[in-house]
Amino acid sequence: MSENNFETNEELNLNESDKIVESTTIADVYRADKQLSGVVRKTKLIHSDFFSELSGNEVYLKPENLQHTGAFKLRGAYNKLSQLTEEERQRGVITASAGNHAQGVAFAAQKLGIKAVICMPATTPILKVEATKNFGVEVVLHGDSFDDAAAHSLELQKQYGYVYVHPFNDREVLLGQGTTALEIINELKDVDAILVPVGGGGFVSGVALATKLVSPTVKVIGVEPENAACMKAALDADRIVTLESADTVADGCAVKTAGELTFAFCKKYLDEIITVNEMEIMSALLSLIEKHKLIAEGAGVLSLAALNKLNFRNKKVVAIVSGGNIDISTISALIDKALIARGRIFCFAVMLPDKPGQLLNVSQILTDENANVIKLEHNQARVTDSFKKVVLEVTVETNNQDHINRIIKALNDHGYDVEQIDLLR
Repeated sequence: MSENNFETNEELNLNESDKIVESTTIADVYRADKQLSGVVRKTKLIHSDFFSELSGNEVYLKPENLQHTGAFKLRGAYNKLSQLTEEERQRGVITASAGNHAQGVAFAAQKLGIKAVICMPATTPILKVEATKNFGVEVVLHGDSFDDAAAHSLELQKQYGYVYVHPFNDREVLLGQGTTALEIINELKDVDAILVPVGGGGFVSGVALATKLVSPTVKVIGVEPENAACMKAALDADRIVTLESADTVADGCAVKTAGELTFAFCKKYLDEIITVNEMEIMSALLSLIEKHKLIAEGAGVLSLAALNKLNFRNKKVVAIVSGGNIDISTISALIDKALIARGRIFCFAVMLPDKPGQLLNVSQILTDENANVIKLEHNQARVTDSFKKVVLEVTVETNNQDHINRIIKALNDHGYDVEQIDLLR
């Protein structure tokens, strides 16, 4: 179970959700915006020449990866906690998360002086645990998976009477997320479209609600990973559905089941959903780093990955970069995969006679073709038909696929058979 899929004893049914949608007005969004005044960072739009040229539109980035706690999540968490009654504040709040929601709730609880308990798996990286604890909340480590932590959080809720703070399927949470749209429209009044990452739907619901109630002609487009497109599946089926799996590098959006409330809001206010594949996500991440020197997580760049899939041109588009909380090892792995997919890293094997000078010959060919060697390995174990041969495995930096093709041709011309090694498997 993803951390965005857990249930609480406050789940809504569809009839209740429809009533909430109909009773929610723009005044509610402005109320949330007032609550967040002086609390959230009003992240300023960044014009992107690179993504504009890529998409044929005038593209602006909304960098919520630069928000306090590194993601938009604190908007909804703070608005939710600020709406609690005095009696509810005395009870305290609880949730389960190992990601952005944890820090959002912790940030809000510290600001408002409310006791908060965050349940996290015992396997959560210590840096994430410490980042959450630094807000002065109680962190409970339980179990080896998120499922274990979520189940334990529900037990603690029942035992101590805490208020549960759901990461998306909550009206006050999505109203807080919707304040992002007010900032966009206030700064870029002639915006034509806003692209929003979609997980359980709280972010896109709030943005779509606020946008349509303020500027009805602005398109709001949700973006989901192909491998975890639960909201698109729900809208296509006109009912909540549960995906068999949600395996994606955009782990913040790895959701199998959309929320009942968020589904109802999306059904009324969302214009469209675009899905993107894993390589498109990793490529967008690499482009953001290279062209804008900004770090984001996989879920954070979904809107960027969808820019070249828009069915219009010459419009003003805002792509929301929703979060930037990603650890160094993960971002390194994603960058490597994106480089491989773009033909910027090439790994191959050639069989050589096991005698002096052969490695020098191959090295000279690579030098002549301006290929920078970053890894080299002799592997005699792969040769089964002769003790006089050795397999040389080489990884080089390249410019693109054309460059790779020239390297292969040069090696072939010198009598070497090249076996390309797929590093993406």
